[in-house]
Amino acid sequence: MVSSTVGRAGAKTLSLRALNRATLARQMLLRRHRLSIPDALEHLVGLQAQATGPPYIGLWTRLEEFEFQELNRLLAERRVVRSALMRGTLHVVTARDVLGLRPILQPVLDRSLLANHRRHLTGLNLAAVATAARNLLGAGPLTYAALGKLLQEQWPERPAELLAMVARNCEVLVQASPVLWGGGNLVEMTTVKNWLGKCPRADATPGPLVIRYLAACGPASIADIRSWSGLSGVAEIVATLKPQLRTFRAPSGAELFDLSDAPRPDPDTPSPARLLSGFDALVLSHADRTRFLDEAHRKLISTSNGIFHPTVLIDGRISGTWKIAVGKNETSIEIAQFSPATKRQRIELTEEAVKLLKVVAADAKRHDVLFSSSR
Repeated sequence: MVSSTVGRAGAKTLSLRALNRATLARQMLLRRHRLSIPDALEHLVGLQAQATGPPYIGLWTRLEEFEFQELNRLLAERRVVRSALMRGTLHVVTARDVLGLRPILQPVLDRSLLANHRRHLTGLNLAAVATAARNLLGAGPLTYAALGKLLQEQWPERPAELLAMVARNCEVLVQASPVLWGGGNLVEMTTVKNWLGKCPRADATPGPLVIRYLAACGPASIADIRSWSGLSGVAEIVATLKPQLRTFRAPSGAELFDLSDAPRPDPDTPSPARLLSGFDALVLSHADRTRFLDEAHRKLISTSNGIFHPTVLIDGRISGTWKIAVGKNETSIEIAQFSPATKRQRIELTEEAVKLLKVVAADAKRHDVLFSSSR
């Protein structure tokens, strides 16, 4: 049963706790699921992968019997790829999704490139740079640094880093010879056509992406959808979808949209302790994070330059951050709490942390869990 009241215009107002449990259910955080890695990635519409580790932790905390080496295998077999998508940031997605999503999100990457580098792009033919990058990568994968230097031979007045960024945003690139869990090789890129033998779909439209977002993160507002995807014109997209959507209100009064048959569990549904990855899909899924994060803690989960820390979820709310500390003979997870946890919550969180340590540091003689306060 969903906790709600009737708000203006007859729409039901969902409590923060009702919104919390609905989103956690969609994010596969109320229980671990028996899903294949590709099915999980497609349900979540990918996982952000600015660094190597977060997708592995993100899947471990959501799936039963997740094997780190299995994601390695899928990346090596090209069934899963790493590419720039939502918000113009790197994500791990299925091969099918990179082909379907990139055309929808291309305007996001175009806008991001201009927003960050407009004054350096004046007079530069972006399409020509993309074509040159495509030709260079036809000879084999390259690091961004190497690609930028080769492009600079054709545009010597432009910084190599800028030219590599133009290639990244204007041509569909994927990570080749992927950097895997436990690996240390340099990141090399190639075109999606070189890597998968296919080109992105030309007929993709944004409506299905919004539907998939609601299935993974809803109920959500226009601002939430825009924040998650980076898309513009979201209100117009949602307007075309309204016949198949339900409408609610947030406690703030914001209009929320959802799928009619999506799970909205009882607000009293238990939520187990979880360790979320850095840049976790839950944390980056909404503009308004109050359903799972206190406003007082908002600045504690990220740095000034946009790095999102791994976080702790207790009773469905982000209640601290964590990090792994590796010693010579011991490995520990250090948890910095925003507020005190109950004895039962600490036990549950400790058990979860030890399970993770036994996966990522199986050879360590000791696995310790340390608690501190970040306030």
